[in-house]
Amino acid sequence: MEGIANWKELTPDQKRQIRFKRWLDAPGVKFKNKEAEQAYKTRVGRYIKAINLEEGDRVPCNLPVGWFPAYYAGYDLHTVMYDYEKQKKAWLKFMYDFGDMDSFGGPGLVLPAKALEILGHNMHKWPGHGLAKDVPSYQFVEKEYMKGDEYDHLIQDPTDFWLRVFMPRQADVFEPLKDFIHLNPMIGLPIGTVPALSTPEMQAMFKKIWEAGAEMNKWMKMVREVSQITLSEGYPSFAGSGFSGAPFDMLTDFLRGTQGIMTDIFRQPQKLHEAMERLLPIMIKEAVDAAEYSLSPILMMPLHKGEKGFMSPKHFETFYWPTFKRLLLGIINEGLVPMPFAEGNYIPRLEIIQDMPKASMVWYFEYMDMEHAKRTVGQKNCIVGNLPVSIMITGTEKDVKEGCRKLIETCKAGGGYILSAAASIDKGKVENLHAMFDAAKEYGKY
Repeated sequence: MEGIANWKELTPDQKRQIRFKRWLDAPGVKFKNKEAEQAYKTRVGRYIKAINLEEGDRVPCNLPVGWFPAYYAGYDLHTVMYDYEKQKKAWLKFMYDFGDMDSFGGPGLVLPAKALEILGHNMHKWPGHGLAKDVPSYQFVEKEYMKGDEYDHLIQDPTDFWLRVFMPRQADVFEPLKDFIHLNPMIGLPIGTVPALSTPEMQAMFKKIWEAGAEMNKWMKMVREVSQITLSEGYPSFAGSGFSGAPFDMLTDFLRGTQGIMTDIFRQPQKLHEAMERLLPIMIKEAVDAAEYSLSPILMMPLHKGEKGFMSPKHFETFYWPTFKRLLLGIINEGLVPMPFAEGNYIPRLEIIQDMPKASMVWYFEYMDMEHAKRTVGQKNCIVGNLPVSIMITGTEKDVKEGCRKLIETCKAGGGYILSAAASIDKGKVENLHAMFDAAKEYGKY
């Protein structure tokens, strides 16, 4: 971390406390008034106590707003993906209208559609581009972006593979990189790359990249403005800008696809292990570097193929958990707080994943027996979740409050619990979000 000379000599706990203090002190934030500043510190302090397995004033609540602000403001996802001013207006309207919340993140997960179109981005479909305009979500397009016989290329030179193989496959604009020379800093002079960079195809590619970059800068400027306003009003962001996941998921989601990775488990398991080992230090560094840009030390980590429906306990212990655990420990060692979002059924994994340092991370569960989670993982680390989305969207306010009451009574003892839903919602009733937050205040007091 910048500005701390002996950072490498500190323990993970010492580093984490420094990051917590920075989150709490919010250097550079200009609060609207003293009341907003105090509210910010109270809210952040509430989260820190939960992560430290301490009982604060009450259970914190992380509202599952997702893309809900877009629909609340009378727009839809298609509109805000293309119109950044309406995106800004929607998120600020929701913040001001809703009022008291423990945290509120900006619209950073709403992809800038114009930039994606310029790039010829192939890894997603979104409303108005591959999907009907009224679809309330975008869709990941899973393909074999890496072939089964390309493991050696990835393992030997990940950067070259990413540049000359993966990038041309995931976005049309990078097509000229397929024929680009191999960059080897140990052979030849750097100026030898100049002719390869100056072809008409490369010039056209750079022009498109510049156009997409200018578009993304407009969107990022808006996201920063929303973030600054929400912070000034006293609302911290729960998760920071860092983002990561399991090495197995990295290979599955972005490279081999589900069918490819499942055949690799049986046909070339050693190559799979070698690739995960090669990616591991790169993923740790990228996660830590990205996290430096935000106040919150919490690192969001969506998990996909480790759940019960995708692999057996033996395969989880052999292929998924070993490198993922080391990734978590690498992130924890830098004082950050990884928060895996365990999508799907992680009940059979609880005894395995509880083997982590105490008060070092957060586990967010989608489908889970939360009483079982509290007895296992929750004895050593903070847990989050997991009111079903179906109740949040179609239930009554009474249904929501009752579901939250049961969760709080099951999980709050001794600290280490954050109330939320099983996943974010996009459409629904704002009254149910109020009901969830009211439940945290009514039933979550210590």
